[in-house]
Amino acid sequence: MSAVSDRLPTFPWDKLTPYKATAAAHPGGIVDLSVGTPVDPVPELIQKALIAAADSPGYPTVWGTPELRDAITGWVERRLGAREVTHRHVLPIVGSKELVAWLPTQLGLGPGDRVAYPRLAYPTYEVGARLARADYEVYDDPTGLDPEGLKLLWLNSPSNPTGKVLSKEELTRIVAWAREHGVLLFSDECYLELGWEADPVSVLHPDVNGGSYEGIVAVHSLSKRSNLAGYRAAFLAGDPAVLAPLLEIRKHGGMMTSAPTQAAVIAALGDDEHVRVQRERYAARREALRAALTGHGFRIEHSEASLYLWATRGESCWQTVAHLAELGILVAPGDFYGEAGEQYVRVAFTATDERVQEAVRRLQ
Repeated sequence: MSAVSDRLPTFPWDKLTPYKATAAAHPGGIVDLSVGTPVDPVPELIQKALIAAADSPGYPTVWGTPELRDAITGWVERRLGAREVTHRHVLPIVGSKELVAWLPTQLGLGPGDRVAYPRLAYPTYEVGARLARADYEVYDDPTGLDPEGLKLLWLNSPSNPTGKVLSKEELTRIVAWAREHGVLLFSDECYLELGWEADPVSVLHPDVNGGSYEGIVAVHSLSKRSNLAGYRAAFLAGDPAVLAPLLEIRKHGGMMTSAPTQAAVIAALGDDEHVRVQRERYAARREALRAALTGHGFRIEHSEASLYLWATRGESCWQTVAHLAELGILVAPGDFYGEAGEQYVRVAFTATDERVQEAVRRLQ
């Protein structure tokens, strides 16, 4: 066991413990804007679907019910503009994080193989490479990478942590480059429905991929759009030649979404109204926090999408974390996401209206 755990970096969130204690000691209580976990209720229609499927004594299938696959293909075509998406083009997963962490292993990557991801990125991309004993590297523009030995290229648009969105033209150029060099491209699009000052586009859109899904797979999650982080519900869509062997591996590994969760996902993907309502909640919280932070001397960069504000005061991120903790506000230090974030903090607006307003009051 130690041989596996020794491959991993220190779990970053443990470093926040003393700052969380400082923030929690504030007379008005902590305002936790660090992790970005949903706090609003699961929409009623989704809860009802889950409850109706609660009597599920048998094993679910890894590929999901035909109804689930219909819901995923229908959403991918309706929301992302994808065309001719069949059941072979989709695969349910048990939340997106497990997929990110175990994908290099499931692809059979190992020493000498390279995995690349953005310079500022979700830490689990690196964890996945480490678990597989593959090499890993960061990029500013992936088309500047040496394609030799590059087996997996991660895109993330909208970005976690920065909220940056890749344009349709950028995505088209990157997809073409990856195909030219035979590099498998996975696009993490979990924040795609949360664009504020940009309209994020999927690699599954025909304007990006030319009507072919060869060599590309998109990752989507219901955690943010539908407040389903606790359900562990996500899916892949893209190249059947990539998804078919992943399905077989996941069958053997028992990596299956529970039957009640599958029913909940069907309800969630079939309804756009609850997504609109949740977007309005986040939009109001975002504007309130953005104004308060800029008024407090912060500069906000990117942040045109996602659930975070990427903010800086031009100092060490840990100085900023400490300063805000004294105000009872907990945020994530930018160096969690790479060395390039050492002067930034990631501020989530996934807190209740009351807590957001309390943060605004303390920043005035």
